[in-house]
Amino acid sequence: MKQAAKVDANQPEIVDALKDIGCTVLHLHQLGKGAPDILVGFRGNNWLFEIKDGNKPPSKRKLTDMEAIFHRDWRGQVAIVKTVDEAIRLVTGYEHTADMPPF
Repeated sequence: MKQAAKVDANQPEIVDALKDIGCTVLHLHQLGKGAPDILVGFRGNNWLFEIKDGNKPPSKRKLTDMEAIFHRDWRGQVAIVKTVDEAIRLVTGYEHTADMPPF
């Protein structure tokens, strides 16, 4: 039996913020095999995000061996995000959420 995938404490906050600006979000963390946590769609583009909790020490934010292999071998975009601002900046191109136009 497969063990339930762990979700970082900040994942719900990041997902909610992305949905608030109009993104669609598909949870992938249960796929295993190093797959990123979420697939995000926004304005015809897709992003793969591995979510790490920025409040944890760096040693606890490291990619697992399987995640590192996925990131190394994936031939498309994949990013690590630790905060709402990082996630929104990647999908919108805006540095600060206060600077963003309404979506």
